[in-house]
Amino acid sequence: MTKNLVIVESPAKAKTIKKYLGKDFEVLASYGHVRDLLPKEGAVDPEHDFAMRYQVIDRNAKHVDAIAKALKKADALYLATDPDREGEAISWHLYELLKERKLLKDKEVGRVVFNEITKGAVRDAVAHPRELSLDLINAQQARRALDYLVGFNLSPLLWKKIRRGLSAGRVQSPALRMIVEREEEIERFQSREYWSLEADVSSKGQNFAAKLTQYAGDKLNQFSVEDGDTAHDWERNLLKAADGRLTVDKVEKKQRRRNPAAPFTTSTLQQEASRKLGYTAQRTMRTAQQLYEGIDLGGETVGLITYMRTDSVNLAQEAIGEIRDFIGQRYGSDNIPKEPRLFKTKAKNAQEAHEAIRPTGITHVPESIKGYLSKDQAKLYELIWKRTVACQMIHATIDTVGVNLVCGEGNVFRANGSTVVNPGFMAVYQESVDDKKDKEEEGKLLPPLLEGEKVDLLGIRPEQHFTEPPPRYTEASLVKTLEEHGIGRPSTYASIISTLQQREYVEMDKKRFIPTDVGRVVNKFLTQHFTNYVDYDFTAKLEDELDAISRGEAEWVPIMHRFWKPFHELVEDKEKSVQRKDVTQEELDEKCPKCGQPLSIRLGRRGRFIGCTAYPECDYTRNLGESADQAATEPEKVEGRTCPKCDSELIIRSGRYGKFIGCSSYPKCRYIEPLEKPADTGVECPECHKGSLLERRSRSGKTFYSCSRYPDCSYAVWSPPVAEACPKCHWPVLTIKTTKRRGTEKVCPRKECDFAEPAEEKDEEPTEDEQRKAAN
Repeated sequence: MTKNLVIVESPAKAKTIKKYLGKDFEVLASYGHVRDLLPKEGAVDPEHDFAMRYQVIDRNAKHVDAIAKALKKADALYLATDPDREGEAISWHLYELLKERKLLKDKEVGRVVFNEITKGAVRDAVAHPRELSLDLINAQQARRALDYLVGFNLSPLLWKKIRRGLSAGRVQSPALRMIVEREEEIERFQSREYWSLEADVSSKGQNFAAKLTQYAGDKLNQFSVEDGDTAHDWERNLLKAADGRLTVDKVEKKQRRRNPAAPFTTSTLQQEASRKLGYTAQRTMRTAQQLYEGIDLGGETVGLITYMRTDSVNLAQEAIGEIRDFIGQRYGSDNIPKEPRLFKTKAKNAQEAHEAIRPTGITHVPESIKGYLSKDQAKLYELIWKRTVACQMIHATIDTVGVNLVCGEGNVFRANGSTVVNPGFMAVYQESVDDKKDKEEEGKLLPPLLEGEKVDLLGIRPEQHFTEPPPRYTEASLVKTLEEHGIGRPSTYASIISTLQQREYVEMDKKRFIPTDVGRVVNKFLTQHFTNYVDYDFTAKLEDELDAISRGEAEWVPIMHRFWKPFHELVEDKEKSVQRKDVTQEELDEKCPKCGQPLSIRLGRRGRFIGCTAYPECDYTRNLGESADQAATEPEKVEGRTCPKCDSELIIRSGRYGKFIGCSSYPKCRYIEPLEKPADTGVECPECHKGSLLERRSRSGKTFYSCSRYPDCSYAVWSPPVAEACPKCHWPVLTIKTTKRRGTEKVCPRKECDFAEPAEEKDEEPTEDEQRKAAN
């Protein structure tokens, strides 16, 4: 008879823990959540204090059965899921299912919590189990009920008022609002011209630059010079006043300190991995999960980092002691501050119960274990390790020097430079930043200069500039802003971003978010009609209330009642009072050139366009951003060809995904074909062995790969093909498939074959940090 049964979420975690606990313990995985709300209306019942109806998740039913079978032979059950609300909920759901099956009678049941998967931490946790926390469970139930009620009431409304297949979420909607508002701010932005003047100067054989800060006794601002004529007039006057030389008027020397950044939280890890490594939030969290659950280091399986879903910047005292000892041995005792560094989180709604993300053992130096890690694991672990070491090192000491150079009376140029006297923590790690306009020029050296000294003027450069709009959000800056507003929790950032992309509310351009036409319309509807529920402060306040539930300071049912009644009444009101055209159309102050009726911006299947409000009597349309004159221009004809369906002329048309060839008889004839030939993958079609697989786009804009002999051969796959035979069924082609749960794999495309093996993920474009490092 097995004495003890331990349940965790994942098989990788189970494998690691089993080695630590020995033969008296059986460790099984639940494979995530074991049950969820019924996927239909009525699963949460507001009339009966939000009673919730659950069902076992189909794909995990067999794992629940395996756990039930093993429990019959065990004396004790230890629920060892993750140390957060989600983990508490998984343990509770499993407990409830086992209780329903009457399997817990005379069994000892304990909740086991550890922040790191190391031998000592796991054994200590099992030796000191606690009861399930009803407060954490209620907080998670409230969160799940809120998300369900918002989704099941707002989403059908979006279907009726905009189009089918849309959804709205309690947290994703404010995130979408951020992206749309930023895009609208960019579109409203009016660029303004300004000029700067710099002097190229030389002293003691060293050249440097100085910027004009004062002219004719007036201190300059950004827009003191707004045109080229003025800039060149000033250039001539300054050159004449200088007569080839400038005078050093003032030399200011200062010494300043820079302190290290705090150890990683979930949010800052996602931000920094995005900036330094180019990883998406999902890729970062997937890799961190692997490091947390355990890596085989040549026969010993070790959880390399502490729990990766946290918003705490605290470190355990024993960990700080270990880090300080390591710094002394590796970098010298002069790099250890007198007192350990303590950090305070700046995040709104932060929960300080857990530690920050850190290595479980600082002596697991990245270069010594690199051979046991995948490329992604090695890069992310090194980032976490360096940040943790650096946070307990001394400050960096930087000497700065500022020099004023006089050019005739009342004209002053300013030169700045700095040198790192003692790098301190910077010898190990420096934090990256987003879109910083005035980057410090550390390492820019100035020659030794004395007041009254003359220096040679090599020339003066007038330079034209234009003000720039605020930058679009990257994943890093969006996560940072969500955290600053207190929207969502550390574990939700990756899913918020992926949901917005999957719903096609946003697109990525050069790693920055751009709202789609559908995203704009959805946001407009929600901000106009459900203002409170996409308000940043309202969303953050709701997070505060959920936190209060988790701490036992508030009851969840009264909070749910306060939310539900006004929300439900608003949904019912908008269902009656809002018409589809109110949402999908925006009337313009312009008449239709065809019939004289007003024009409006409308949402069509392929995005927004300008159309006549008299449709269907009048069929006038044109592309958004296109003038009436441009629309009236005759379309370009395809010479020497006619439509293969109706023999009409073929013309080049424009659509949501660019230009394409279409029939001139549209809409009577809907024949279309791509303007450019689809890219050839070079992989032979595995079905006909005559054509090759071409990369194409579906009407909905999704990429797929099909035989070049279509329609004679209709073979197609959704994932990129690879010219490698399946080792299991010998099908001539494999595909590269990426999923949230399993990462990137080589997969057999045949349904009857289940072959899959890990594939190395392609690195994304090198980040700015990587480019700079390569250049140096």
